[in-house]
Amino acid sequence: MSDNLQLVLGLVAGALLLPILGFLFRRATIEVEDEEAVVVTHFGKLEKVLKTPGLHVHPARLFPWVKVQHVSLRRDFRHIENVYVNDARGTTLLVDLWVEFRIADPEKALFNVADWNRSIVNLVSHAATSILGNREFISILEDRTELSQLVQRDISGETERWGLKVEFAFIRNVSLRPEVSQLIFESIAARLERAKADIQETGRIHVAKLEAETQVRVSGLVAEAKGQYPVAIGHALSRLKARPEVFDAYNTLYELSVIRPHRLIAFRGFGEGELRAADAAMLAPPIVDAQPALVKPLSSSNGETRHSG
Repeated sequence: MSDNLQLVLGLVAGALLLPILGFLFRRATIEVEDEEAVVVTHFGKLEKVLKTPGLHVHPARLFPWVKVQHVSLRRDFRHIENVYVNDARGTTLLVDLWVEFRIADPEKALFNVADWNRSIVNLVSHAATSILGNREFISILEDRTELSQLVQRDISGETERWGLKVEFAFIRNVSLRPEVSQLIFESIAARLERAKADIQETGRIHVAKLEAETQVRVSGLVAEAKGQYPVAIGHALSRLKARPEVFDAYNTLYELSVIRPHRLIAFRGFGEGELRAADAAMLAPPIVDAQPALVKPLSSSNGETRHSG
């Protein structure tokens, strides 16, 4: 066999051997990434857990009964939507929860629970139902942070048995069913209308009370003012009496002021040299015969005058 043929055969054998060696190398080693764990089992039984990042040599992996499972240790989350919860009054609520966790023990996560994804959803739903069921709707809305901490503490004990560590749990959203929301909106609208009517009625009562109090005060002030007027007139007349000529002139003017020419005729007596009032009263009015004549002259046809009785 020539050297060239041996060289060719060697190159072909090397080319065929390299993929085989690469395959055997990959089968005999285990690569562990950052924030990851690798669980190695022999015949379904745990052999070892690798958590150190890097390349680990494990020749037994070449055998078919050796299984390798990669488990992520990074933080993970679950958004659990539309959990039906009845509050203390029986109102049906729809609650959305947000849970953040990470796998703390890969061995427990794989062997202590069949499906921890479904289990954690059921566990959080049950915890939310039991905790929120003792609260009213308003209390749930106001104390969501406190209730979230209660949910986190309630599920932490159970998830630790599964190798999970719950780092954060939060009640993300609380809503009502559409028909329940409509009933609550109608109830709130009725309460607002009743409160509006009460406020209007209270306002009307206050206004009426203020008007009455104002009328009483105004009446008192008006009565006081009317009482002050005669007093002031009395004081003024007292000062006028100190000057008789002015007082007489005032009385004369007052008498003239009360006369209404267009309504009455006032008789103030006779002047000097005229009749006295007693003489005028003794005068009798003239007697006027207003009776018609009982006998009227009649003229006859021949010109003679006759009297009819």
